[in-house]
Amino acid sequence: MQRLNPSSLRFHLTRLLAQGTEKKVFAGATAAIVTGSDGNRHQVIAGAGVTRLDGKGVAVVPKTIFDLASLTKPLATALGILLLVDRGHLHLNDRLADLCPLPVPPTKKEITVAQLLSHSSGLPPYKEYFRNFPPDTDNTHHLALLAAILDAPLAYPTGRDCRYSDLGFILLGEILERISGISLDAFFLQNISRPLHIENELFFRRRKANGAMETDMEKITKFAATENCSWRQRTLQGEVHDEHCHLLGGAAGHAGLFGTAAAVSRLCAAILDGVQGRTTALPLSRTVLKKALSPQYPGHTWCLGFDTPSLTGYTSAGNLLSRRSVGHLGFTGTSFWIDPAEEITIVLLSNRIHPSRENKKIREFRPWFHDQVLSFIINGK
Repeated sequence: MQRLNPSSLRFHLTRLLAQGTEKKVFAGATAAIVTGSDGNRHQVIAGAGVTRLDGKGVAVVPKTIFDLASLTKPLATALGILLLVDRGHLHLNDRLADLCPLPVPPTKKEITVAQLLSHSSGLPPYKEYFRNFPPDTDNTHHLALLAAILDAPLAYPTGRDCRYSDLGFILLGEILERISGISLDAFFLQNISRPLHIENELFFRRRKANGAMETDMEKITKFAATENCSWRQRTLQGEVHDEHCHLLGGAAGHAGLFGTAAAVSRLCAAILDGVQGRTTALPLSRTVLKKALSPQYPGHTWCLGFDTPSLTGYTSAGNLLSRRSVGHLGFTGTSFWIDPAEEITIVLLSNRIHPSRENKKIREFRPWFHDQVLSFIINGK
């Protein structure tokens, strides 16, 4: 790998993101690249576009906050569960029947924590339960939503396949709260974001019991807008896009995190340091972290809460990241990849679903973007 010139890389990143806005892949985006380790570590951040397209938007800057969507799964829920495992409060083979706050049907009693983390539980990927609830919730529908998830028929026999499931991670969020005795957002703050000094840039936005947001909505312009939501009848900005997370008050096991590219990249760099055996503020042992970042089933890409590049066909990671890389995607247009072989992390945050989720151009942009970034870092072009 060539000697990195941060200024040149920043210019290159800005140009790549600008191409994304010109091609209407997203209204706005930021990216953060971290290379190297210890005293030879560099972080480069760039942004392009606007926070929304209706004339109310402002320019996207490195401090713009994005709805991270399913990046919540690995960065908050999986890491939180792994911390509880590391401390001996929970075991990967513990059964759902012994952990869930509601009665578990016989077909799901033997599902383990590891199977929920590796998307091998048999639970369906997703169902539109939110359509059975009013959009402006007062948080009284929590148990009803949880019961509906538990009652859903299995999509396949537990442990026989790996199929990505929002529902499994909603249950993991409930398990984390029950075992830790505090809310998911409080656990994340105390154990992950605050030790890394990123609590002001990586956080959940929980709703109060009356449906109001806890934080100052007058500062809403620093958030990138997401969808013009037909269910809630408004363009979402500074409130979680995911409907089920909205029903659960804004903090759930599958979605709810908001953050900047810098904060996400700092957490990713801490994960990389931990798995490489270096000193890190992330309070998680190398043994547990290495297990979490290893594929759990032959022929499948899923680790424990993290994904790896596909061995065949399409992969959002592109062609230049190593097979040892781990990462995750978010529905709103977010992603991260951590490559231990090349000592690099790549974070891409966008609002590709603004104003509509029907915009799927991010599918082609992601692998192209990663290849362009890696090619520049490795070859200088």
